Amino acid sequence: MFSPQGPTARELAVQALSSVERGYDLLAPKFDRTPFRTPERVLDAVAGALAPLGPFGDGLDVCCGTGAGTAVLRRLCERRAVGVDLSAGMLAVARRTAPPGGGGAAAHWVRADALRLPLAPSSCDLATSFGAFGHFLPAQRRTLFEQVHAVLRPGGLLAFPVGAPPRVGSRAYWTLWGFDAVMRVRNALWRPRFVMYYRTFRLPQVRRELADAGFATETVPLEDLGRRPDGSPRCRLVVARRR
Repeated sequence: MFSPQGPTARELAVQALSSVERGYDLLAPKFDRTPFRTPERVLDAVAGALAPLGPFGDGLDVCCGTGAGTAVLRRLCERRAVGVDLSAGMLAVARRTAPPGGGGAAAHWVRADALRLPLAPSSCDLATSFGAFGHFLPAQRRTLFEQVHAVLRPGGLLAFPVGAPPRVGSRAYWTLWGFDAVMRVRNALWRPRFVMYYRTFRLPQVRRELADAGFATETVPLEDLGRRPDGSPRCRLVVARRR
């Protein structure tokens, strides 16, 4: 799963016993060499699905990490792409790898908690997030979606990919179940907590939360990522429009 240039087992253990912010500060220099980084094929599929829904002027990448998703916004937006993340270390890598003025929309980097976005109301046309929602407990998601709703202009979009859930009883199913179980034990016994759960982000509930926050939501199959043996898409793009 990890390249020789990626983090060692010891480094991952230290990260897992840190807070979310400190853990990602430690992981940042090697993050892009881990499987945690969103694959390019997913980024390209999302960009392709969003392009016909534009044009977009200003974009926001929620929990941008090292800036992989922000690069999608730079391709889609005409003016600026703002990446927001809690980790100063991850933002430092983003600044080095995607400097302002490198083509496409101008990149801006903001260190902030996504539950308290420091952007002006109605200042963005498109918001994205890639692989970050496991860092928010279910009770926090309504606040998160309300924060994004507030910074979007009327008719603006929040978009994020959601993979198909693994088949019950499959290796992937038990891997995710085991990871979440270990994290719950870790957080019950150790402080500070490291919030990262894979099985708490269930699409039917998320759609209700988006509706409560003021969004009208649809899903779009990402056909470039293929379909499962039963014919269902391997990944969907959730497109939530601010009402």
